[in-house]
Amino acid sequence: MTLFSKYFFCAILAATAVIPAYSSRIKDIATIEGVNGSQVVGYGLVTGLSNTGDTQQSRFTMQSVANMLKRFGITVPAQINGIRSRNVAAVMVTAIVPPFSRKGGKIDVQVSSIGDARSLQGGILIMTPLSDADGSVVGMAQGSVSVGGYDFQADGSRVGRNFTASGRVPGGVILERESKTEFIRDQLLRVVLRDPDFTTSSRVADGINRLQSLANAATAIDAATIEVKLPAGQNPGQITGIISQIENLQVTAEPAARVVINERTGTVVVGGAAQLLPAVVAHGGLEVQIQRVTTQAPQAPFTVNASKPVQNSTITTEQEKNPPVLLPATTTVQDMAAALTLLKVTPRDLIAIFQALKEAGSLQGELIVQ
Repeated sequence: MTLFSKYFFCAILAATAVIPAYSSRIKDIATIEGVNGSQVVGYGLVTGLSNTGDTQQSRFTMQSVANMLKRFGITVPAQINGIRSRNVAAVMVTAIVPPFSRKGGKIDVQVSSIGDARSLQGGILIMTPLSDADGSVVGMAQGSVSVGGYDFQADGSRVGRNFTASGRVPGGVILERESKTEFIRDQLLRVVLRDPDFTTSSRVADGINRLQSLANAATAIDAATIEVKLPAGQNPGQITGIISQIENLQVTAEPAARVVINERTGTVVVGGAAQLLPAVVAHGGLEVQIQRVTTQAPQAPFTVNASKPVQNSTITTEQEKNPPVLLPATTTVQDMAAALTLLKVTPRDLIAIFQALKEAGSLQGELIVQ
């Protein structure tokens, strides 16, 4: 058994405790429609860099520096090329404002270079307004940039870790207005499943209808949406209590039968609901080795010119001899893993086997190739 097969088999064994149908809280598989964050974005400058900022090739950075200095009453030359500073970098600032955020609240922001800066390590984000999709300012961002890595260069050598052209400013945004969150319309509340499924949607509606305060109030509209009619005359505290009851209901969800393959990294993840119909898999590889050998005959006696070298090639082949393995109809991932590990395959070969099983109609589930 190869090292990968052992790891793959052990990982699958850890997942066999999950049965095809399992119980989850509604809050873990669904969200309340309207209770979501909003994305904001801004353009700013990071200063205080140790000669790792944008070069003069990033003309927009020099223009931004000139505009910033004008705001402080400092006259700059009309020729932008007169500004020479590698301690400044132009960046895009992004963040997600969580729902129910209040004025004065603080959130983290992401900072990423848009010029040719080498590193944002040790930089300070200058006050940057952040706007939502409508263009209205949500808050102002400012603070020290944390990159979680390093990048040092000297005399043609370079030592680095992680990506230093982007970073994070913890608590860097102070919100200037509240986040608008509207999740109840005409006494209707909508529960939206993260993974649409008609069976799970129907079970969620049945579970809500079993609540004493919401008898026959829920209707499964489609595979993703459950509409709940809230009782009339409820105050905000009572509505919050009802939503809390809905979120903590235990519902049996139906997991999708999926096999996800990432060909770039050689990663294969098999869902617990995936099954195999009977199949026979023969796996083997042919390895060809070509070695070039240069020989030169000894020089003949009483001769001036040396003999010319001669190149010869030696070709050897070696073929793996793995007998065909019968894959019986399986009901658990453990059986599937046990059968596949008998083939002693590499990650790349395992990807090809799953693709072939899907084409043959043996793999009962969705095959996703990333």
